[in-house]
Amino acid sequence: MNKGEKKKRSGWRLTLLSCILMMVFAAGGCGMVRDHTEKLDDLEYTVLSPDEFPSQLVEVIEEKKAGVFRLTYTDEGYLYICVGYGEQETGGYSITVKELYETANGIYIDTTLMGPKEGEQISEAVSYPYIVIKLADIGKSVIFN
Repeated sequence: MNKGEKKKRSGWRLTLLSCILMMVFAAGGCGMVRDHTEKLDDLEYTVLSPDEFPSQLVEVIEEKKAGVFRLTYTDEGYLYICVGYGEQETGGYSITVKELYETANGIYIDTTLMGPKEGEQISEAVSYPYIVIKLADIGKSVIFN
């Protein structure tokens, strides 16, 4: 073998070795990436009654309540998370907060609309169930589940 062939052969080996090392480091690095949807902490919150809403928020909810809506509003260091389920044929509905927690990339919220209980006396009038939650504004986006 002459010197030229040895250089080509060792260059090829070096390239192959470099590729293998890059794949090993790339695969190893994947395990170190933190899952941004992993729950960091439950958040303390208050469910508000309509008389406790900021006036601007009342206007927005009135405009949107006939349809399904999800919105946020910030005011004076507080975050208001609003979830509406649109027009329902009767009264007697309630909304449950299943989860509300902080992750590395945001605030996750999951709510459920609960229908009238069997045998419960309900209003026959159309209703617009929604919930407004107040919590400290921690500067993160809200992700609705």
